[in-house]
Amino acid sequence: MKAVGVVVEYNPFHNGHLYHIQKAKELTQADIVVAVMSGPFLQRGEPALVSKWDRAKMALENGIDLIVELPYSFATQHAAVFAKGAVDILQGLQCDYLCFGSESGNIDEFSHTYNQLLEKEAEEDLLVQEYVRKGMSYPKAKSLAMQELTNIDKTLGLDLSMPNNILGYEYYKAVHTPNYPIEVCTVARMKANYHDKIFTSDTIASATSIRQALLNKEGSLKTIEPFLPSASFAVLQKYKEAYHTYHTWENYWSYLRFRLLQSTTEELATIYEMEEGLEYRFLKYVKEASSFQDYLRLLKTKRYTWTRLQRICVHILTNTKKEEMAAQSQPAYIRLLGTTANGRLYLKEKKKEFSLPIISKLSSFDKEKIALDIRASQIYALGAPVTVQEQLLGMDYSQPPIMK
Repeated sequence: MKAVGVVVEYNPFHNGHLYHIQKAKELTQADIVVAVMSGPFLQRGEPALVSKWDRAKMALENGIDLIVELPYSFATQHAAVFAKGAVDILQGLQCDYLCFGSESGNIDEFSHTYNQLLEKEAEEDLLVQEYVRKGMSYPKAKSLAMQELTNIDKTLGLDLSMPNNILGYEYYKAVHTPNYPIEVCTVARMKANYHDKIFTSDTIASATSIRQALLNKEGSLKTIEPFLPSASFAVLQKYKEAYHTYHTWENYWSYLRFRLLQSTTEELATIYEMEEGLEYRFLKYVKEASSFQDYLRLLKTKRYTWTRLQRICVHILTNTKKEEMAAQSQPAYIRLLGTTANGRLYLKEKKKEFSLPIISKLSSFDKEKIALDIRASQIYALGAPVTVQEQLLGMDYSQPPIMK
């Protein structure tokens, strides 16, 4: 059996994701689609709207055959580390292909850019440092450095100012730097851009615009129904009925504020991604802020992106230390979230070839190695009302992989 891998967050699963899966299968003629999906906290430093189990249900109802969790130590990282962790897991699962969405839609542009930059890493690092010294954020500095070094031509130029192109480039690099035997392809994003905050089509919308409409005080589930497969809509509806909320940063503001107010600058300095004296800034504004959004507005500078600051807030919330993340530089396991019948056939056929252990029951695995993922899931549960927290708190132990 041939497998095509995708790296996803599904926050929530929408029609654009369905198109991606269909095109991935069409381009590769693969027998199954394998998804590596972020857990409770996401790459942009945000809690997922609904639990990883509910997002796995959406995926399995819409064409994914095997879905596994991207560990916290990769899911809450900048693009290069996020991509490397996900690709390492796809290689561990013996995937034949990787298919990602991009603004480009042309894999030759990724190949061209990768080959241009291959011999220029030292120059790239120096340029990034120079741009950062000028007050630019790291992602902006990285993008400008890469563009400057590639001498982009009109026919094969990859626009590295676009978010999915940047992430796609990191996927391409994560496959080719260690020479993994994975064939890479890309699908052009349809109609909606990654950061679009309003609906620009009748059926395709960005996850950002869907979330914004869903969480709008005057909005409702009905406003987003045209942009979701029916199974995704049903999962969102049931989640709200069961837990009375969708998870946003405001659900965690009181917990974050407590963590900050009871911490010293020395303690905060040990938190992952807390660099260059940022701990003083984090403590300076916590008493002034009336909400999480207000706090981020006070923290924000040209040098530090909203995303970077949100990720640091996630690490404060979960008490994730620098040495803890350093000890998890590569995946040590594969956490199984769910499969279809085809997915189970693939597991049976390929399991002996997997380079990483598969976890389907927590009781059968070294708890120390997965402790950070468990802690993140339990902190995530606190975002639900107290009356319904208990089920979410125990779900990592009580919920077996979903079988469709």
